[in-house]
Amino acid sequence: MIKRNKAFISKFIIHKVGNKFNEAKNVFSEDVVTFDEDSYKLMQPFLLKPFGNITESYRFNHHADINLNEINSYAQQLFKDDEDSFIEISKNIVNHLYEQSNSAQIKTGDVIIALFEDIEYREVNTQALGIFKIENKAEFFQTYLENNSFDVFVQKGISTKKVDKGCLVINSQDDAGYTVLTVDNNNYDAQYWIQNFLNIKFADDSNRHTQVYIDLCKDFSEEVIKQEFGNQEQNQFLAQTIDFFKENETVNVHDFKETIFEEEDKKELFDDYKKQFEENNGVLVRNQFSISEAVVKKQKKKIKTEIKLDTNIQIKLDIDAPDAAEEYLEKGYDEERKMKYYKVYFNEED
Repeated sequence: MIKRNKAFISKFIIHKVGNKFNEAKNVFSEDVVTFDEDSYKLMQPFLLKPFGNITESYRFNHHADINLNEINSYAQQLFKDDEDSFIEISKNIVNHLYEQSNSAQIKTGDVIIALFEDIEYREVNTQALGIFKIENKAEFFQTYLENNSFDVFVQKGISTKKVDKGCLVINSQDDAGYTVLTVDNNNYDAQYWIQNFLNIKFADDSNRHTQVYIDLCKDFSEEVIKQEFGNQEQNQFLAQTIDFFKENETVNVHDFKETIFEEEDKKELFDDYKKQFEENNGVLVRNQFSISEAVVKKQKKKIKTEIKLDTNIQIKLDIDAPDAAEEYLEKGYDEERKMKYYKVYFNEED
């Protein structure tokens, strides 16, 4: 979603957020961080790397007026590049986060507020506001030399492997406002970060439409195709679905059904399940939309096309060959053994 090759941190500050429920107070810094070279080389990728492969984006939300959304307002102020306001606004962001800690399970932690320059988003270099919360500290050994011998003690610090919670507000707007990207690796309270603190909703774009449709097809394959027609047909359906997305620029539900299903009863099952999926998940599955190649590529890696048997044998099918299962895999029943079987046709072994 973003490229960080030319990105750099122009402003950076760290505060500590408390917990209102437990009466733990905030602790504020009064000046920005000045990096040494080694610290900066670790910090920039640590903060930005989680957003490189994100395909779903969000927009700010508010029940009355989007301008009343706190983080949206603070981002607007910071993007005006008022040098004197950065520290004060960063404190306001932490105070807003503090106000959302309404239960004992909300963790205290370090809060990093950073302003990035020259982040590439949709082939344009722009600014981004980063807000990161570090909730867990990692233990590590530190060695030191004393009286001609080395000794060791334990310290706690921030692990460079991943951020616990983070968001990027991209200084790129459409009719719905700023683009927001977010990660949450400690998702103990879904309300806390996305809804209460950021107050964001999914963007109504091709990434979202593609993601929802693929989720629909994955659930349909698991709950309907697999249950009624078996693993082989489930895997074939998933492979055909991905192939359809790869071969087309748009999805039209009617064309999709005509391409994937030969039998009318399967088309009806898909229509019925689509309605059920929308109701259960509170989403609208578009009947026509542009396909996001990035989402298809990412979801393709997550789809498992395997047939697992109770005899400790697994048959792995190639998702890029949707017709292979039907053409070269045969299912039957052995009367003598009283067992089902799969027969696989091939020319040579690799």
